[in-house]
Amino acid sequence: MTQMLSTKEVAKFLGINEKMVYTLISEKGLPASKVTGKWIFPRHLVEQWVETNTVNYPQSERMLPPYDGLLVIAGSNDILLEKTLSIFNSRHPGHMAVFGNLGSVGGLNALRRNLCHLATSHLLQENGNEYNFDFLQRQFERMPVVVNFCKRDQGILLQKGNPHHISEVSDLGKSGLRIVNRSLATGTRLLFDRELKNVGLTGERISGYDHEVNRHMDVGLEILSGRADAGPGIRPVASLLGLDFLPLRQERYDLLVTRERFFDQGIQYFLSLLHEKAFIEAAEGMAGYDVSKSGKMIFPHELEPAETEETS
Repeated sequence: MTQMLSTKEVAKFLGINEKMVYTLISEKGLPASKVTGKWIFPRHLVEQWVETNTVNYPQSERMLPPYDGLLVIAGSNDILLEKTLSIFNSRHPGHMAVFGNLGSVGGLNALRRNLCHLATSHLLQENGNEYNFDFLQRQFERMPVVVNFCKRDQGILLQKGNPHHISEVSDLGKSGLRIVNRSLATGTRLLFDRELKNVGLTGERISGYDHEVNRHMDVGLEILSGRADAGPGIRPVASLLGLDFLPLRQERYDLLVTRERFFDQGIQYFLSLLHEKAFIEAAEGMAGYDVSKSGKMIFPHELEPAETEETS
């Protein structure tokens, strides 16, 4: 059962006075719910919030073993990514790609700790224009290589026909409306909370705000089943399930890899798929994807094999 903290307990947990707790709720997005007039704080969400806002992570001493055919990818989940994993596994006998659904923040942590070869992330920066770089600079002594996987439409999934007449984010505060949500460790949740804050909505005013699921498709299935009326997610899910969609923005969804591992065989095999017909056709089969920049190196602009260390 989820452990709840009181205002006094969360203040002690964070090492601050109680008045500062209220400031963090209103200005920094500290996860909280108000029940019978009092604030309560799910401990696991407070811990995730602290981790999301951490800077100057210590670097891991652990090194991934030399590439031997197993490609490990971790981070934010995506339908097109799942299809690309299947293409990789069928195209390259003797190699296998696996995915750990940890959310964008979890993917960055896994890459920093050398638990994966590639991380997937779409963390919107405070400036509202750029993705991932500020988060990478906090966690890595040396910036990883950033390659675009795709651009995709992010927004709110709605029941077919939009029976609650939701035309903007503020409508999610309507009485009788129930949503389904994503984990705080995901880029989707961070964007959703940002949009709620912009219109003056807080989680305790929205039924279902604390009901979290692991994947974009899970959000869609909750809505399709009638257990929820709306939830944050990507347009491809709405396209596949026949749901309505309220767009918020087109986002950049990136692949991240350390420079030392960039030229590993499995990573190069995977990146090469982003230019192939099978990948492009998979994206075109769902509304909401833009693959015109897929496979493009976002940072650095050039990377030569001589810049990397021998790993195999």
